[in-house]
Amino acid sequence: MQYALLFYTDETTFPALPPETRAAWMAEMREWRQALTDAGAMRAILRLAPTETATSVRCDGGEVLVTDGPFAETKEVLGGFVLIDCADLDAALTWARCCPISRAGTVEVRPEHPEAR
Repeated sequence: MQYALLFYTDETTFPALPPETRAAWMAEMREWRQALTDAGAMRAILRLAPTETATSVRCDGGEVLVTDGPFAETKEVLGGFVLIDCADLDAALTWARCCPISRAGTVEVRPEHPEAR
């Protein structure tokens, strides 16, 4: 079954870290991603640009509106995701618990919709 591990963090946290801390963090993420790959669970990964680069499209009273930035203003924002394939929710949660982002933000684990296949 496929699961999306969605990464939510405060966008100001990572850039504010000292360079050596950021480098160590990125090394941990590379190791975690490599473990997913070695286990055959990795399907896709995407790190998103900051929300200031986002464009939102929505309908309002039949009119399609295009605006700069995200629609919602929140402290934690979606920073990226990993798509994995594993046996069940417990396996997906094991990968989420090991993710370095879980120590500084939120890793949301969401299964593929059952009607998607």
